Amino acid sequence: MTSRRMLFTVMLAAALPSLAAAGTLRAGAAASNVTPPLGLPLVGGWSPTPSVYVHDELHARALVLDDGRTRLAIAVTDNLGIPRAVFDETRRMLQDKTGLAPENMLFSSTHTHSAASARGKGSFASGESLDEYQRFVARRIAEAVLCAIHNLEPARVGFGSAREASPLFNRRWKMKPGTPLLNPFGETDQVMMNPRPGDPNLLEPAGPVDPEIAFLSVVSASGRPIALLANYSLHYVGGVPAGHVSADYFGIFAERIAELLGTRGQDPPFVGILSNGTSGDVNNIDFTGRSSRPKAPYEQMRRVADLVAGAVHQAWKSVEHRAEVTLAAAARDLPLAVRLPDAKRIAWAENVLKNPPKLHRHEETYARRVLNMKNHPARVAVPLQALRVGEVGIAAIPMETFAETGLEIKRRSPLPHTFTLSLANGSYGYLPTPAQHKLGGYETWLGTSNLEVEAASKIVETILQLLEEVRK
Repeated sequence: MTSRRMLFTVMLAAALPSLAAAGTLRAGAAASNVTPPLGLPLVGGWSPTPSVYVHDELHARALVLDDGRTRLAIAVTDNLGIPRAVFDETRRMLQDKTGLAPENMLFSSTHTHSAASARGKGSFASGESLDEYQRFVARRIAEAVLCAIHNLEPARVGFGSAREASPLFNRRWKMKPGTPLLNPFGETDQVMMNPRPGDPNLLEPAGPVDPEIAFLSVVSASGRPIALLANYSLHYVGGVPAGHVSADYFGIFAERIAELLGTRGQDPPFVGILSNGTSGDVNNIDFTGRSSRPKAPYEQMRRVADLVAGAVHQAWKSVEHRAEVTLAAAARDLPLAVRLPDAKRIAWAENVLKNPPKLHRHEETYARRVLNMKNHPARVAVPLQALRVGEVGIAAIPMETFAETGLEIKRRSPLPHTFTLSLANGSYGYLPTPAQHKLGGYETWLGTSNLEVEAASKIVETILQLLEEVRK
């Protein structure tokens, strides 16, 4: 079949109305390649580095569920953080081709630090046209969903939960009194991000971690694995040489869980998906110094992916899969204030760039960020979403969300099981809680966290309302 005829077949299948009887589940999954061309700058560090080598390809991985009444599409893409404008373009393409409602599509980024930027001119830019890579990513996510729709077949779905705490460490630390904690603005914080492992001034972590690996397992009517969507609250792993393109441990997990489930050579291919949970303050470094990371490139990444995939596989063996499940979706834009710099902060930034005092190694970086924020809008509408898959609630927040926020949503959710995808439907920076804002630290600095101090509290309440809506 020619590529043109194949695309027409996919589009026709996507446009057809659901043929499943109400209450009977169908599912399909697919992946598309979003690897950037060599030479594009890789983001994730303090300064972009041109890509020189592709260690492993980047993908958009999609899962589509249809219960005969409602169709849901979920896609997770290997990228640091994709802005709303790109995801909205994907929604526009899919709605045009399939009629799928925008609120029924959930798109998120993994937060790999070894990918080209899809941010364009920034998450707060409005009315800007997409650049070439942004258009490419939007189209490839849409194509992954279209192919997943093409692959729809009678299916069963089940929820599973595993735990793996060993790679998880809260990276924000309270330090002993008298420890210098100067920030780029010349002010004193109460916590330090990523202190030196084994530092004698360590007091205690400033927040918790969430060791749960929540997952949805989808199998065909005969029991063949179709897809597995997992959620783990670990930032990224890293250990990647400069200039290497990599999906980080998210990509290795996808391959490893496929191996463990014995899906080699399967047609259509099984799609493993690992989404980023509430990991804004969590990484894989043991700051107490009692354990150390392997130092060879990619070694720690493989170790973490193996641990997570192994725990999921063990839990998967006891998952009960059901064909009759209820699907639902709800979404809402939440208006929030933007933390704009005042005249004093702007004067500070201008002075730093004219006469760099070098009191902090990131002064110039944050001076540029502060001046860039002069053009930000005073308010922004933040997209929030909740999906229901049977007894499972899936929350979507477009920010790097702290573990304590994810734990609160789980604790207060009206559904029996709930997990949260961060960097979902947009990318608006870090989301500290109000209490964490008072402690300061990297995740709270203006230019890193740009929304109002009460944003986390307001987002949690709105997410809980959305979960209540889909529960009914």
